[in-house]
Amino acid sequence: MRVFGILLPILLAVTGPAFADEAKVKIATEGAFPPWNAIDSGGKLIGFDIDVGMALCERAKLSCEFVTQDWDGLIPGLNVGKYAAIMAGMSITERRRQVIAFSQPYAVTSNYFVMSKSLDLPASDADARIDLGDDSAANQATLAELRAKLQGRTIGVQRSTNAEAFMRQYFGNAVDVRSYDTQDNLNLDLVAGRIDGGLADYSVWKVFLDSKDAGSATLFGPGISGGLFGPGVGIGLRKNNPELAEKFNQAIESARADGTLSKLSVKWFGADLSSK
Repeated sequence: MRVFGILLPILLAVTGPAFADEAKVKIATEGAFPPWNAIDSGGKLIGFDIDVGMALCERAKLSCEFVTQDWDGLIPGLNVGKYAAIMAGMSITERRRQVIAFSQPYAVTSNYFVMSKSLDLPASDADARIDLGDDSAANQATLAELRAKLQGRTIGVQRSTNAEAFMRQYFGNAVDVRSYDTQDNLNLDLVAGRIDGGLADYSVWKVFLDSKDAGSATLFGPGISGGLFGPGVGIGLRKNNPELAEKFNQAIESARADGTLSKLSVKWFGADLSSK
């Protein structure tokens, strides 16, 4: 009993903070992918990911903190324990599922090309869609037509994204693919005429298209989804943390059911991108 009485304060000192911090979750985001996530003039993280993340943490009764991490380092940082989750407009794909786990989607979007108006490209049907999971003749014909129209062009993509993987797999021999560290730098080169166009998620293009610089560029071709673009955008998690995944999944279901995801989506994108 004397030994236990001596050890008890030590045990409490060791275990107490662990229990106190058990519900604290550090979430990584890029901070350079508006309107998903960005840093405002005051140095504060803002965006759809941030608002959704805090809403989900409140529902799950988790104390959460957002931190920034370069895109290329997001998954490695998660797996070495720098943070417990990723919310950075990251699409759920089979390739990423090989190394991390995901929550269910909290948003669903499509990728589009934005091209310089000076190219005078042939008209395209903006309402058309390409589903990479559909091997039908009609779908393949639409993809082939798009490839022919962009033959020989220089197309920008953000590095280590699904857009880059798509371009190299489906357009690598038809176009010059140029990779960028951030979408903002891609947009600058597009406006300056150093590239002919770019491929990115529509929600990302919307910020650019709503800006004063958008007069020189326009959406081109069909929306592209499915396949390597995955079923939507989810929260990246370590595979050995199913409890946290379940908490986030329940919170996403709740936020979808009461319209919170829809309201935040309209706030940041002007459209409802909440998963169905």
